Amino acid sequence: MQKILIVDDDPFFNKTLSNYLRRFNYIVETATSAEIALKQIQEQNYDLVLTDYRLPEMNGLDLIAKIKSELDIPVILITNYSDVRTAVNSIKLGAFEFISKPVIPEELKLVIEKALQNKAEEKNTKKLAEVSPKKSFKTETEPKLIKGNTPEAEELWSFAGQVAPTDMSVLITGESGTGKEYVAKFIHDNSKRADQNFVAIDCGALPENIASSELFGHTKGAFTGADKDKKGQFEFANGGTLFLDEIGNLSYDTQVKLLRVLQERKIKRLGANKEIDVDVRIIAATNENLKTAIENGDFRNDLFHRFNEFNLKIPPLRARDIDFEQFVDFFIAEASKELNKPNISIDSELISDLKKYDWPGNLRELKNLMKRAVLLSSDGKILKQHLPQSIFETQEILHKNTSHDLKENQQQNEREIILKCLKKNKYNKSKTAKELSIDRTTLYNKIKSLEIDI
Repeated sequence: MQKILIVDDDPFFNKTLSNYLRRFNYIVETATSAEIALKQIQEQNYDLVLTDYRLPEMNGLDLIAKIKSELDIPVILITNYSDVRTAVNSIKLGAFEFISKPVIPEELKLVIEKALQNKAEEKNTKKLAEVSPKKSFKTETEPKLIKGNTPEAEELWSFAGQVAPTDMSVLITGESGTGKEYVAKFIHDNSKRADQNFVAIDCGALPENIASSELFGHTKGAFTGADKDKKGQFEFANGGTLFLDEIGNLSYDTQVKLLRVLQERKIKRLGANKEIDVDVRIIAATNENLKTAIENGDFRNDLFHRFNEFNLKIPPLRARDIDFEQFVDFFIAEASKELNKPNISIDSELISDLKKYDWPGNLRELKNLMKRAVLLSSDGKILKQHLPQSIFETQEILHKNTSHDLKENQQQNEREIILKCLKKNKYNKSKTAKELSIDRTTLYNKIKSLEIDI
């Protein structure tokens, strides 16, 4: 029987959800804080962790980071639907999926089943990869998307098709959730390396203390806990393609080591003396402005040019008006098949309403939303009540304040200004503090006092 740990500071929620999951023969245990959860994880073996975002002492993102830095346990985050950035960040840290509140038990059950199935498949895939490095190897489930017909999309896929047969390094830029890995896989599948490995690594979920081991491997005894030799992802990708997602998150030290590997085409496992020749095509991706990171001294200019032999930019969903309905129909059809609910439809008026939303999570967010809507739909029709009502509220309505309390209005205005500035600077707190003419400590205090979720 598979064992699940639920982490939430609400005992009633823990009890209710535990009772529900036990009906499906899961062993379920609970913890009311991240600290308690970490202690239980150290003492026992769990197949999956389900955690709330808002926890005492340590939030859900911090808990995910700690778990994923040490163990390969799938983690599902529960968060408010409005906390899209939190949800996206959880995926970067290694969470399998996120579920929005209020929790729909049937939806959660499906995600849990998928996470456990994915873990079992990855375990088998890694075993095969150890035996035969030439087998197809991937760290995540292959994404499925459609290309779209906007001029920007047509240019993107035309360029991707032209660069694919070459060995040029490619840098893919675009916001989180726009489908950067799908484009990378398309390039690999249409290259002369198509019959070799495609290995994807999320650099945002790669803790600095294990980055070298993950990328280059290690020998037995190289450090405490290294009880056997381990191949790095460069070795698994040898002859094929290595996809480095969110490269802006790599530490400076790892950047130096990576640059040397790209220049010399050789790697050395941690603790080893012998160098290993590698032939790997690099495709990198980022949602950050790397030129700004270079100016700030956070990213090496020489490494940037190694990655940026050819650049592809993916437009955000809000700029793809022509394609929006195609994406909606595609994700509805995909969810209908997965949930065994055929012939689900949505009317054009509701699609028009959805277009007004900003879609900060892009295609990933739309896919999750359509899956939720299909699950809740009845009589073969998706209605407005099957979707979170917050997505229909404009920014003006969201921030509208009819109170006559001067202090309350002042705080609301201040909150809006900080949020706008954070978004403009892509949530870089140093830049935001400088633009607001305050120090970082003051900004952190205001973020906390005004309850700004970032």
